[in-house]
Amino acid sequence: MSTSRREWLAKAFGATLLGSGIGGISLSAMAQATRAAAGGAPRVVLLGQSVPLTGSASEIGSAFAAGSRLAVTDFNERNAATGLQLKLLQLDDGYDAARATANARTLLGANKADMLFGFVGTASSEAGANVATQQGSLLFAPFAASDNLRGADHPNVFHVRPGMIDEALKIVRQCATVGQTRVALVGDDDAMGRAGLAAVEQAIAELKLPALVATALVPPNGDKLDAALKGVQQKSPQAIVLVSLSGTTANAIRTLRKNGYTGNFMAFSIVGIDPLYATLGKDIGGIVISQVVPSPRPSAIPIVKEYLAAVDTSDQTASYEGLEGFIAAKAAGEAVRRAGRGFNTATLQRTMTAMTDYDVGGFRINLRPGLRDNVRRIDLISISADGRVLR
Repeated sequence: MSTSRREWLAKAFGATLLGSGIGGISLSAMAQATRAAAGGAPRVVLLGQSVPLTGSASEIGSAFAAGSRLAVTDFNERNAATGLQLKLLQLDDGYDAARATANARTLLGANKADMLFGFVGTASSEAGANVATQQGSLLFAPFAASDNLRGADHPNVFHVRPGMIDEALKIVRQCATVGQTRVALVGDDDAMGRAGLAAVEQAIAELKLPALVATALVPPNGDKLDAALKGVQQKSPQAIVLVSLSGTTANAIRTLRKNGYTGNFMAFSIVGIDPLYATLGKDIGGIVISQVVPSPRPSAIPIVKEYLAAVDTSDQTASYEGLEGFIAAKAAGEAVRRAGRGFNTATLQRTMTAMTDYDVGGFRINLRPGLRDNVRRIDLISISADGRVLR
């Protein structure tokens, strides 16, 4: 085989991260793919991802992107003999919706991606969905997307994680269970914070619980946080729900505790346990965080074992976000496999729409949940001062 042919196969069948190297495929898998291609051209399916590899959400974005690459490499190994392969093209958007929009257009235009995949961030996910709709494509597995993208007017958007309303119901129910009726909310004043506030208010209304006693949405950067928190604390909440990235969350917790607040903190999964622990250290003790995937620790759950085995052969560290990225890319690969090598956007969309109870390995997901999803389980966990995960 010529050098140019070998290079083409490496690029076509690998998971590509612009600016950060190439995740490859083993020589044995490459050989199988070459033999399969000899009987006809291979079908290389391009997943186009805009993800924050820099900026305020970079730790979450990088972990999610890394887990996705592991699953793509695994898919290519398993399907090399069929000639059906995935290629993952990842562009950095710095957690900026305008850049995510530009990336989406580039991915679907110049790069001719078969679908958009794994956009991270509420505003970025909305940007990806809008471009996908404009160009007649799909957005698969957005991370922290607004529940507005789950309505009937977005049939081309498929969600692997539960909605914000699902997490909000879990959090609010827990508060009610332990007798916490005075609940406040603090969040980033951005698309994510506003979506989280809407979900919490909806959950409270549906459960017929008392309204929030205080709400504070503050710019992620700036000096308005202290004044906002003072106003929240004056309302004497028993629990404070946090809808923010790790920076705002850590600052809020430290400030409130310094000012004598002794109530509970409840955070959405989008905060990112690892970056929050890296920022707070032992001060993380007692904070309750919802999680939408199993713990990425040694487990009997098949998908966790599969993920950890892939991590062991890489330079990655296991994380919740990495496992979620792994699950998302694995689900995308399964949809492609079911649709068959001859799929087009319409047939792939029909295939995804039918995947309402997919067992991804001891963990079930529903790609068309609407605004309620009884298939997927949400856990509430806390982190001890020494970093142990507690349920």
